[in-house]
Amino acid sequence: MKATFQSWAALLASLAAIGLPHAPALSAEDAGTSTLTAGFGEADITPVLGKKPVYMAGFGQNRQATGVHDPLKARALVLNDGAHKIAIACVDVVGFFHPSVVHVRAQLPGFAYVLVSSTHNHEGPDTLGLWGRNPFTSGVDPAYLQFVESQLVKAVHQADATAAPVIPKLGTARGPELLHDGREPYIKHDELVALQLLDPQSGTPRGLLVQWNCHPETLGDKNTRLSTDFVGPAVNYLHERVGCPVVYLTGTVGGLMTSLHVEIRSEAGKPLDDGTFEKTERYGHLLGELAERALSGSKQVKLTPLAARSRIIYLPLDNPMYRLARKIGVLNREGFLWENDLYKATPTKGTSLETRTCLQTEVGWLQFGDLEVALIPGEIYPELVLSKVQDPPDPGAEFPDAPIEPGIYAQMKGPYRMIVGLANDEIGYIIPKRQWDEKPPFCYGRKRAQYGEVNSVGPETAPIICKACKELVEARK
Repeated sequence: MKATFQSWAALLASLAAIGLPHAPALSAEDAGTSTLTAGFGEADITPVLGKKPVYMAGFGQNRQATGVHDPLKARALVLNDGAHKIAIACVDVVGFFHPSVVHVRAQLPGFAYVLVSSTHNHEGPDTLGLWGRNPFTSGVDPAYLQFVESQLVKAVHQADATAAPVIPKLGTARGPELLHDGREPYIKHDELVALQLLDPQSGTPRGLLVQWNCHPETLGDKNTRLSTDFVGPAVNYLHERVGCPVVYLTGTVGGLMTSLHVEIRSEAGKPLDDGTFEKTERYGHLLGELAERALSGSKQVKLTPLAARSRIIYLPLDNPMYRLARKIGVLNREGFLWENDLYKATPTKGTSLETRTCLQTEVGWLQFGDLEVALIPGEIYPELVLSKVQDPPDPGAEFPDAPIEPGIYAQMKGPYRMIVGLANDEIGYIIPKRQWDEKPPFCYGRKRAQYGEVNSVGPETAPIICKACKELVEARK
């Protein structure tokens, strides 16, 4: 769809109609000497139904898709400062393993960095393997994975081909009422970040990037129609209201940041139930309104020069179910011997389940002028991002003497910051080590363990990732 606003005058009238503040057109003097260009692209990744089962991800096994409610998408933004070209892409799936990201990058020469993330959509196809017909069979269709890879490349090429000079504006807004925290200690990361890219001459929006911290799982485990959950309604709402392409990124979702159990009412005030498309769409619209609030207070920022840094790391695979799943092929990940080195490991095949192995993943850091972006390969807990790890720890925790991990945002010294979760991989939950709680006595006087550890690689995951991120950021000096 072409931009809704055909002229600056039309934009001003529309802004006045919806109550958003406006500013005069940005001149060449406002733009300074910046050479920043940006382009947006989109491609459909909805699987074809009917030829073979499509197993849906995020809840139990053997949930087969029976229809399509709304299309799944790959969305991309390409930024270029004249010296470096960086792609930011996201797909409406539960996760995208690092080897698939490597395949995408191989098809995109000429980029200084390519970020591929996922929305962590729980109403799309299984792209990891955990939700097949039964716990012992993968739910992944390799042909579909290849299709997603090709569509990601298509979206990035489209974004690159449409790149044009832009002026960036950035705003934030808080929406704690849109989040439910499913695990003690209750810490929410409730900040939405909205980055708007405007035409320097007319001031009309060329594109919008929105980052929010919530599981897209409003439709719950009974739904069998493929959907983007609340992401699609939020993107569509903003596209219609702001009049430009929108890229949505997921941030801090561990802990558990979810839309389930959030009280949502219709415009008429009627309570809406979890598991319904009515609540899902309404949540998306409310999220769009939160983004509008962020835009209403946005300020012009400097996004150049562009810089990217990443590093391969290794995480001990201490989750016994994940080790078994890798052994029988449910999880298609290369194995490495754990050698007590987060930066080095030896590939291995055919090891016993008792051998301590590890998996390879990636952490990253982007600096776009005044904006720093942490790239985390899984579902990180808010405590680790916001430096709010429990202290003193609950005495029921397994590792109460574990050092507190360095907070992700505390390492970022620029005036603006953002986090992308499930960035270039999906390794599961990233839990503060001193909050690890699998065995009795359980924390907070509970009779059973809280949810989380079952979907984590292991207790060393958070210390390693936070250490690697700290060292990656410090390497810029």
